[in-house]
Amino acid sequence: MPVYYLMLGAPGAGKGTQAKRLSDKIKLAHISSGDIFRDHLKRDTELGKLARGFMSRGELVPDDITIAMIRERLLQSDCADGAVLDGFPRTPAQAKHLETLIAELNGRVAKAIYIRVAKETLIKRLSGRWMCRLHGHVYHDIHNPPKTPGVCDIDGSELYQRDDDKAETVAHRINVYLEQTAPLIDYYRDRNYLIEINGEQSIDAVSSDLLAKLKQG
Repeated sequence: MPVYYLMLGAPGAGKGTQAKRLSDKIKLAHISSGDIFRDHLKRDTELGKLARGFMSRGELVPDDITIAMIRERLLQSDCADGAVLDGFPRTPAQAKHLETLIAELNGRVAKAIYIRVAKETLIKRLSGRWMCRLHGHVYHDIHNPPKTPGVCDIDGSELYQRDDDKAETVAHRINVYLEQTAPLIDYYRDRNYLIEINGEQSIDAVSSDLLAKLKQG
């Protein structure tokens, strides 16, 4: 029976990192909704074209588009035993659609793992990112600052912020997520699927906490 773990958390919570670590640990495919969207955008598929406008504004992609992408991905051979879903579902409506899809695949949801981080921390994490214009090297005000402000250490080109890394856009993305996803946390809590993890710890501490709580069941 395919088994599915759901990784939940706002942008910047670290759910992608933890999903990858969990995927490696339990040997299930890591399915990132963000990667799926980017793949469709890169290939300029019909679904990608539909999603592009919403993503560029920092808005959630409508359910019918998202679910069609997820369905296509879960039917691939590397998901035969299940998957760690990263960034999906985001709403109770999506959760219900996912349950229907998983039932069709004769699978089950094992746990929904919520990486909890304060809004203020999320904004600091996301709005501090800068990129160089020449080769796209990435810096961060707090975690990886350049030696000279505004200048890439490697190639000397100017550093800039993408529109979706600016504080006002970041705050909007987080607000949209929290408003639309708060009911999802309750949805899985009510069904005894939810595990909550303090995402303000170190990456290793979050991983250890997550694995320990999974073992507890």
